[in-house]
Amino acid sequence: MRESTIRAVPPLVRIGVWESRLCLKLRGTSPLGLSTSAALIEIDAGAIRELHWHPTNDEWQYYISGQGRMGVFADSGRNRTFDYQAGDVGYVPFAMGHYIENTGDTPLKLLEMFLAPRFEDVSLAQWMALTPAEVVRHHLNLNDNVMKSLRTEKQPIFRP
Repeated sequence: MRESTIRAVPPLVRIGVWESRLCLKLRGTSPLGLSTSAALIEIDAGAIRELHWHPTNDEWQYYISGQGRMGVFADSGRNRTFDYQAGDVGYVPFAMGHYIENTGDTPLKLLEMFLAPRFEDVSLAQWMALTPAEVVRHHLNLNDNVMKSLRTEKQPIFRP
């Protein structure tokens, strides 16, 4: 397993291994006294960062390497898709659902950054699994096979 590292930005806290990639949470205070957090994400070719949202803060992204596509979902059925490559900056307003797909042949690396003291996200799949089944089934018209396939643990990066 390769490990991703970021130097000179202490402290680093391991928050999980996603699809054999180490995700690091960076916590710190900026020179202006603002609390920040970030996650270094690596998505293999053909894999997707699951549909999720951040309940309290906007997300800024810096694309380090590779190519990707992000879908963002707002209220009233509004949505947009954006293509990114190394050197690009992305932005997602808080509480808007979004996913990131690696559309290239090499790993996609990006830094997700937040003006918040800790990294928080809500996984759509996990949220559905932890919501009473009859509520999810009623609203989304899902069958028993789909309901049984929902996982209560996050799967932040997956292959379709």
